[in-house]
Amino acid sequence: MDNNKNQETNVNAELKRKLGFGAALAIAVGTTVGSGIFSSIGQVAGASGSAIMMIMCFVVGGLIMIPQNLLYAELASAYPEDGGQYTWLREAGWKPIAFLNGWVAFWATDPATCSVMSLAIVNYVAFFIPGLKGILIPISATVLIIAFTFLHLRSVEAGARFQSFITSLKLIPFFVLIGIGLFLVKGQLISTPAVSGAATGIIALLAGVSATTWSYDGSIGACYMAGEVKDPKKTMPKVMICSILIVLLLYTGLSTIASGLLPIATLASSDAPIAAAFNQIPLIGAGAGMITAVLAILVITGSLSGATMYQPRLEYAMAKDGLFFKRFADVHPKWNTPYFALLAQAAYAIVLVYASNITALLGYFTFVCLVKNMLVFCTLFVHHKKADYKPGWACPKWRLMTILAIGANGILLVSTFLWAPMQGIICGIFALASGLPVYYYWENKNKKKAMLHKKEVA
Repeated sequence: MDNNKNQETNVNAELKRKLGFGAALAIAVGTTVGSGIFSSIGQVAGASGSAIMMIMCFVVGGLIMIPQNLLYAELASAYPEDGGQYTWLREAGWKPIAFLNGWVAFWATDPATCSVMSLAIVNYVAFFIPGLKGILIPISATVLIIAFTFLHLRSVEAGARFQSFITSLKLIPFFVLIGIGLFLVKGQLISTPAVSGAATGIIALLAGVSATTWSYDGSIGACYMAGEVKDPKKTMPKVMICSILIVLLLYTGLSTIASGLLPIATLASSDAPIAAAFNQIPLIGAGAGMITAVLAILVITGSLSGATMYQPRLEYAMAKDGLFFKRFADVHPKWNTPYFALLAQAAYAIVLVYASNITALLGYFTFVCLVKNMLVFCTLFVHHKKADYKPGWACPKWRLMTILAIGANGILLVSTFLWAPMQGIICGIFALASGLPVYYYWENKNKKKAMLHKKEVA
């Protein structure tokens, strides 16, 4: 009887608002600035063809993300609850699509992201510990997943404090190195024309901007915890706006010093462009590789911590609506966290650590995720027609911002489809074929429960 009472308490418990502006900002920025920062410089350098164009690509890439963040800010202030995109799609009346969003996230992308990041951290640690190889790599990654799950399981406040700490710790060294590098930048390198045979003009700009897009994606993570943010109608807009500005400043600074310290062709051909650029800073030199490895560990640790923290809130929100396994809605009576959703994510992520080609799996499902993002932006037209839609903060020129967000997302959608058309189609079919029958099963079950409840009340 005590067990039944305890289980009922778990189901009926609600997550509390314990996160302030700093914690929410740390989740947004910490999740956005990930391992892509170490490779995107080289990719954009190769696509843009010249230093000045590379810098412009990072600036424009950040600017076109501003409309998306402004829209996220409005939606988060209109629906200040956990769930993010799932909640916004559901409130637009698109419940099947909302469900598919969460279904794909759990089975194909979110736990897999934790697996990939934990493995990446261990591989960078192996730079300092040569004996860390073979089976020790996945075992160490498993330990990391368990450690971060335990951290965010035991306390939202402690998890938020760690997220704030690790985000600050990974940003400060970059800004310090940017500050030093600016005094060493060679103007002739930045003003050098495009390399022979490289694209120029609008073609180079579009190619370079496309290569920056994923570097700016991630701040929406904070929106998945809007139900736990204090005064969300005021806090979330500030978080969304400040996060993109911070990341824009960071990436613009890095691209400026990188292109001002090394020729664009060298950056484009380098496997480690950030390390190559830092190698040009006096007193760092030969230690650039070690410094870059340390920064990589800090950067990916912040992203892993943020993802571990916010991702299970999606399944938690779905389970509360009866559209996922009901245990995912359980809230720990003492720690006030969605403990079962956190544990389930960890268990699945650990299984995927020992699987192969996880990164390829994430890449193939990117197309499906981009379709989902575009549909989320389309919901703005639906929400604004609702009489009860009253966001705490209104996005300026929301129609224009929505069109810009859809357009920017559309460009990336097309380029992703061209990269892996068949895989994208297969993943889309898999999402529909596996998800829709489950959705209608749970939806019919919920309707039967509602009818039974009405009869009992009558």
